[in-house]
Amino acid sequence: MNLQVLMLSENLLRGDIPESILQIRSLEILDLSNNRFNGTIPNGICDIAQLQKLLLDRNFIRGVIPQEIGRCRELLELKLGSNNLTGTIPSQIGHMHNLEIALNLSYNHLQGQLPPELGRLIKLGSLDISNNNLTGNIPDTFIGMVGLIVINMSNNQLSGKLPKCASFLHNPASSYLGNRGLCGEPLNITCEDIPYRYIAVENNNKFTYETIMYIFGPSLLAFMLFAAVVLVNRVCQRKVENVPEIECGETIKEPSIISGKVFADNLREEVDLEAVAKATLEESNKLSSGTFSALYKALMPSGVVLLVRKIIPMDMTIMQRQSKIISELHRLIKLSHEHVMKPVGYVICSDAALLIYQYISCGTLAQLLHEPAMQPEYQLDWPARFSIAMGIAKGLVFLHQKAIIHLDISSSNILLDANLGPLIGDIEISKFLDQTKGSASIVPYVGSFGYVPPEYAYTMRVTAAGNIYSFGVILLEMVTSRAAFDEGNGEGVDLVKWVREAGARGESPEQIMDATLSSVCDEWRKEMLDTLKVAFFCTHIRPKNRPNINNVVGMLRAIRNQIDFCVD
Repeated sequence: MNLQVLMLSENLLRGDIPESILQIRSLEILDLSNNRFNGTIPNGICDIAQLQKLLLDRNFIRGVIPQEIGRCRELLELKLGSNNLTGTIPSQIGHMHNLEIALNLSYNHLQGQLPPELGRLIKLGSLDISNNNLTGNIPDTFIGMVGLIVINMSNNQLSGKLPKCASFLHNPASSYLGNRGLCGEPLNITCEDIPYRYIAVENNNKFTYETIMYIFGPSLLAFMLFAAVVLVNRVCQRKVENVPEIECGETIKEPSIISGKVFADNLREEVDLEAVAKATLEESNKLSSGTFSALYKALMPSGVVLLVRKIIPMDMTIMQRQSKIISELHRLIKLSHEHVMKPVGYVICSDAALLIYQYISCGTLAQLLHEPAMQPEYQLDWPARFSIAMGIAKGLVFLHQKAIIHLDISSSNILLDANLGPLIGDIEISKFLDQTKGSASIVPYVGSFGYVPPEYAYTMRVTAAGNIYSFGVILLEMVTSRAAFDEGNGEGVDLVKWVREAGARGESPEQIMDATLSSVCDEWRKEMLDTLKVAFFCTHIRPKNRPNINNVVGMLRAIRNQIDFCVD
């Protein structure tokens, strides 16, 4: 049997988890969540060597978490929350170095201290151990969990000082409430305010040899190489006076630059790398933010204005990925296409990667479509929208030919130049792929709301067909002037769903189009209807039924061959 996905969630299945499932060695996703299983976790669960997602949450599973769970080395996500599990958290979970989406052990009866080995999960994006009976301090090794975005440790019996690093500081205080002995930011409770009886005996301010090895042991060589690079770069760089030493997560006034380069010959004298880094520290310079990055405006001392994209760390540290980032940037600079945005330089800081671009005056497609009052001088009539759509499609043809699958195609990642020519941004975040495969392993929290194709939820792959779906959503935005995901009514409305349910609401295709455009003349109305059909093809629920990007360009050209202006 070559079964890869077994999803049996939200049924009324009960009893033990069948041992026969363990014989399906090809399984990559096993989802038995939200049932009534009341047995124990099978000891042989990791015999399924390729298992990437194990979802057993919201059952009545009892017993302890088996130590052999650490053998599941390919797991990206482990959810055991809302069960009747007892005992301690096995230290062997720290051996699951690929765990990057989520580890959820919440709402059980787990007790004992947090194993320091969890600090080895440097890729992990979400950790939820709330509502248990866990005690003791948060191990020092947890500062190594630099990929954490979501943390929930509430309602336990934890004590001591919260780690001073970005992963912990950037989560709300509610993530740590219900632990009478915890203190420090973001709880706004000083450790002096905590009664002595709630504070465990600790050496919280000292790193032991064991602590250091838990954090760096698996990648000690990489760390040593990184230290060497930092030393060399500091010798080569200009001295920066009076830079205070900081703990992770603190705000810095003088960014620590590890390396940087300006590719464009005509800008080398105009760009100040320190000014680029400082610009990203000012919230007033921020233009937009997305899943993977934030965009800033940077004014150089020379008077040149630049765009700077700050990559938001997720499953990576700059320390570990520095060489890969630089290598891919050097590859990207060799790419050239009129509708693909590429950097003119970069800055690698100790805690961020900054990509430098020439300034684009018109902003993003999302701003011009959904916030037209911000730039009233740029009004997108139908011919302008269609031309933008064609440019985006041509840019995607180029990327797919180069085996680059974009991770976040959205109208917010399409920038427009002074002539309203579209430029696809964020390609640096995307993966360079084996051209024979046409897909790549997905990372946590991929894509923007409204643009993510439904199959990403279970395939864990980003694909060219997924890019087509996202492009289809942009076409729907062009035709309807509605956002991909509208939160206006408090519940959120997905544009694809809203368009496809038009018939059930008794609305014709013409009624869902932007009437201010379609009513201008019959020529525009017909082109909009034809474009709506292309959008339907692109957003088909089945990936194999979507056209490839070359076929999409062909369909759009067939529409454009018709007259594109109004006849009096």
